[in-house]
Amino acid sequence: MSNPLSLRESVLQALIVSDPDEKIAAVQKIAFDAPIHTQEITSPSQTIPGRPLQPELVSPQKVAYRSINSEQGKAALIHAIAHIEFNAINLALDIIWRFAHLPDDFYRDWLRVAKEEAYHFSLVRDHLRNMGYEYGDFTAHNGLWAICEKTANDLLARLALVPRTLEARGLDVSPLIQNKLASVNDHEGVKILDIILRDEVGHVELGNKWYLYLCQQTGKDPIATYANMIHTYHVAKPKGPLNMVARKQAGFSDEELAWLSSV
Repeated sequence: MSNPLSLRESVLQALIVSDPDEKIAAVQKIAFDAPIHTQEITSPSQTIPGRPLQPELVSPQKVAYRSINSEQGKAALIHAIAHIEFNAINLALDIIWRFAHLPDDFYRDWLRVAKEEAYHFSLVRDHLRNMGYEYGDFTAHNGLWAICEKTANDLLARLALVPRTLEARGLDVSPLIQNKLASVNDHEGVKILDIILRDEVGHVELGNKWYLYLCQQTGKDPIATYANMIHTYHVAKPKGPLNMVARKQAGFSDEELAWLSSV
């Protein structure tokens, strides 16, 4: 009888899966108490991440803008959120299998994130379906995964630029998107974003937790290191308005929030 897959092997298998429903099922099947094998070095047997043939990926500048005042425009906005959540599943899975030699809690923390992102994607996609559209009906861009690839060999940069920058930006813009949806009476969309925002505070908090852990382990100053990361990887410094309440809940210090708010 063959040995069961470790947590990190199971995560890599889920990352490879292309079909969204199968990916969600694979993520939800991974047990928190599975053996982690933190020292294990694995390689994907197929191209990662697994994703469906649609949506067509184009440059961010070519993603069509549509007025939210039209039904198609509202659907395009919901589709964009679904695409972010699908990418977020893959981002959480990638950080688990890719980086070895970390505490067990690191892997279980990000597995929880992957499971919550899968739940978020399901909520948003079901809402899109109720509007008469499917995930893949609109174009999308690959910006989130591009940052993942750029930081494939640098965990500190990954933590700095994905949860603490790109996902933290979601904390800032979610209330603005909710206002847009409310303006066109999409109350279900507003409720879904309430759930996503609540959980994303926790995800960004985990990014802060492990970023600060690595800074402490390596004797790096968190703010100076973050400034260096966004310069090195050519990522724009977050611009206001910042969601100060959510960012403080997510573990950003007053000193860092002051630096982020500076010109």
